[in-house]
Amino acid sequence: MSLVAVVDLAHPDLALTPTIRSTDASIQVVSHTATDPETGMFFFLVEADSFPEFEAALEADHTVSESMLVAEASTTRIYRLGHTPGTKLVSPPVTEMGGLMLEAESTSDGWSVRMQLPDRETLGALWEHCENEGIQFELGHIYSLDDFSLDGVGLTDAQHDALIMAYEAGYFEEPRGTSLEELADELDISPTAVGGRIRRGTARLIERTLLDEE
Repeated sequence: MSLVAVVDLAHPDLALTPTIRSTDASIQVVSHTATDPETGMFFFLVEADSFPEFEAALEADHTVSESMLVAEASTTRIYRLGHTPGTKLVSPPVTEMGGLMLEAESTSDGWSVRMQLPDRETLGALWEHCENEGIQFELGHIYSLDDFSLDGVGLTDAQHDALIMAYEAGYFEEPRGTSLEELADELDISPTAVGGRIRRGTARLIERTLLDEE
């Protein structure tokens, strides 16, 4: 039976890890581009308070071979990036094993990814691949595909933590009991990143509950 797994990954040579660790930017893979290992180009949605700082980090990032700005708004941009030969990527082996990368979002140290895999044996094979590559592999949640569809789950751990913290601190109350800045201090990320996690997490919950009901 197919399953959905949420996994945290970390390694100095994972794609964009140097940029992730040196900036407060929130980075998300534009998911459909992460399933084609042949192109060598990937698209990333970036939320940042300072894009000059982010682009300077890209220039110094040893995992990035080339970058191009594709679209931009005030606090959000989309970049197309190529990776150097030594960059470690998880999406190609996931695809080769018959899996699908559903979502990948930056954490403070690396990536939180949500994957659909054929079975637990495939998950074990992916864990073994990461161990052989020296990639830290921390399994957060695992669901059967039926449970995933029915229960309305599917948040990354980062989105889950941001939403729970925001709710408990009164962010959704009127007047608000906390601010993005205060939440950012608690999570040790930028206010822009917190806002992005709350928006994407809320959108995911709506997709998996209200829209499914309709």
